[in-house]
Amino acid sequence: MAGLKQSQDKVSIKEYIEVEESTGIKHEYLDGFIRAMSGGTLNHSRATVNITTFLDNIIEKMGKKCSVFNSDAKVYIEKANSFVYPDVTVVCGDIEVGEHEESIANPILIVEVLSKSTGAYDRGEKFRKYCSLPSFKEYMLIDQDQAVVDTMCRHDASYWKMSSTIGLDKSVKLYSLGIEVLMAEIYKNVQDLQSPQFVMDFDG
Repeated sequence: MAGLKQSQDKVSIKEYIEVEESTGIKHEYLDGFIRAMSGGTLNHSRATVNITTFLDNIIEKMGKKCSVFNSDAKVYIEKANSFVYPDVTVVCGDIEVGEHEESIANPILIVEVLSKSTGAYDRGEKFRKYCSLPSFKEYMLIDQDQAVVDTMCRHDASYWKMSSTIGLDKSVKLYSLGIEVLMAEIYKNVQDLQSPQFVMDFDG
């Protein structure tokens, strides 16, 4: 997720939608507060395009009734009174519309490409918000600076299993879709990757 700048004034959802429609700029809405989203790095964009394209292609080949959305699609989180823009969102079955007609309320898989400014938010507060969505089954976090991908998979209402995949020669299992993604596909054309700090996989 790209960097954010937050407004100080609390607004209604209606006012938030009006701001987006009048400015043409994407904002996250967080229980009354608006944060404008700024652009990310080239590597962020490369990794996001790679995983979006891979998921879209493999879902089509498998004939799954699922839809893949890029970061232009916002997700509505009712319990958190929030609208957010994940880097990638996957919905299986019919799309449930959120509080606004141009929002999604039933993602099964969400992907975020991490940056230094938003990594803690994506792993913490934002993940907890996503967990309040009954449809949400799996969370994929891609490090844009090194070949490390973390996934969190829901096993029941209160238990999530975390796995870390490290290295370009590995593959990531996405249980919600029943597929594997090659790390080399995720990091194709990503430049200046750092050596991972750890050299083994964790399957927690």
